[in-house]
Amino acid sequence: MQELVINGPTKWHGEVNIDGAKNACLPIMAALLMIDNQVTLNNIPKLNDIESMLKLLQCMGLDMTHQGQKLLSFRARELNYVAPYELVKKMRASILVLGPLLAKLGKAEVALPGGCLIGARPVDQHLEFMRALGAKVEIKDGLVCARADNGLTGCQYTFDVVSVTGTENAIMAASLAKGSTVIDNAAIEPEVIALIDFLNQCGAKISVSGMSVSIEGVTSLKAPAESFSVIGDRIEAGTFLIGAMICQGSILVKGICPEHLSLVIELMKKAGAQVEYSSEEQWIRLSMDRRPIAQSITTEVYPGFPTDLQAQWMALACVAEGESVIKEQIFENRMMHACELMRMGAKIKISSNTVTVQGIERLRSAPVMASDLRASASLVLAACQAMGESVIQRIYHIDRGYAQIESKLQALGVKVVRKETVTEN
Repeated sequence: MQELVINGPTKWHGEVNIDGAKNACLPIMAALLMIDNQVTLNNIPKLNDIESMLKLLQCMGLDMTHQGQKLLSFRARELNYVAPYELVKKMRASILVLGPLLAKLGKAEVALPGGCLIGARPVDQHLEFMRALGAKVEIKDGLVCARADNGLTGCQYTFDVVSVTGTENAIMAASLAKGSTVIDNAAIEPEVIALIDFLNQCGAKISVSGMSVSIEGVTSLKAPAESFSVIGDRIEAGTFLIGAMICQGSILVKGICPEHLSLVIELMKKAGAQVEYSSEEQWIRLSMDRRPIAQSITTEVYPGFPTDLQAQWMALACVAEGESVIKEQIFENRMMHACELMRMGAKIKISSNTVTVQGIERLRSAPVMASDLRASASLVLAACQAMGESVIQRIYHIDRGYAQIESKLQALGVKVVRKETVTEN
C-alpha cells in the first residue's frame, strides 16, 4: 500500500502537460475488438485503469505492441467472447466490451464490473439497449450473457437516464447492426464524441444532433492509415486549474481543448481567477492572487458542471470567501470526501446529496483516506493549501486517473513524496 505525504502550504507556479483522457481512451480501446486491421492509438495515458483494460483486451485476443511512450498498436487475432471477473472487477468501464463483442461475434459473456464505490451505476440500460437490437440477454452467475445468433438489427431507443458508458456501448453495438439506429437522450460528453470520431474514421456512419445519435450500420470497420490521437483529459486539466485557485498561484495547462471546460472556466472567472486560453494551440492559463469567491454548483450531464470535478470544487469551496452549496445529482454516493475534508478543518454541513460549505482562510494538515478517484484528487488539492504535513492514504485510487501525479505536483513547487505503508488504517 502506498500513500502521498504533502507539506503545505504551497503557492503553485508552472505548467502541466495534460495526458490523454482516460474516459475517452477506454471506450476507444473497447472498440478495437470490432476493427479488422491494425490500429494505432496515440496519447494513451499510463494509468492503472488503462493497464487493466489492456490486460482484458489481451485476454480477449488483441495483440499489442509499444511504438513509443504513449503510442500503441493493436491487431485482433481470434477473439475470445468471455470477459472474466478476475480482470473485469478492477473497473466499471470493462462493461464497454459488451457491445463490441456482441456486434462482432454475436455473443458475449461479461462479468458484472467493479470500480469506484460512488453509487449503484447499474448496467440495466446497457442490457435493455442490447435487447432492443434483438439480442437475448440474461444475468447468470454474475455474468452478463448475451447472444444475437442472427446478428443485431437497428432500432429507435430512448435512454431513461443519460448514461455515458451506456451511450458508448450502444453506439459501438449499433455500428455493426443491420439498418438504422437512433439513440435519444444520449450522452454527448467530449469523450463520447471522441469515440464517434474514431469509429467514423474507421468507416462507421454516425451523426449527432443535440442529444440524439443516428447510426447507419455497416458490415465492417477498418482503421485509418494514420494513428488516432486521444483527446486531452478535461478532468485532469480542471483538477490542476482548481488546484492553482486553491493555492493562489498561476498555471499553464497544455494539451487540452478549452471548449471542453467552458462552464467550469466561466465559474473560475466568477470566483476571481484570471483565465486565458487558445483553442488552436490547446492550452489554458490561469492565475489567482486572492482567495476564491464562493460559487455554488450542481452537477449535471455535459455541458453542465461535471460530476468528476465536484470533489475538487468542494476543496476550493472550503477555502473560499463566503458560503457555497454543492449538489450532486449524477451519483447518489459521491460525498464521502466531505468527511475527510472536515478532518482538515473544513466547515461542511451534509444533507443527503447536498453539502453547504462555509469557507475558511486556511485548512490544517491531517491524515486522510481516499474513497474514490476524484475524492483522492480533492484531498491532494486540500493538502497543498493546508498548513503542515498531510498524509493521503489509499492513493491507488488516484493512480487510476492521474499519471505521474507527484512529479507534476513537484514541478509546480509542491513538497510531495510517495511512500510505502505496511498496513492500512
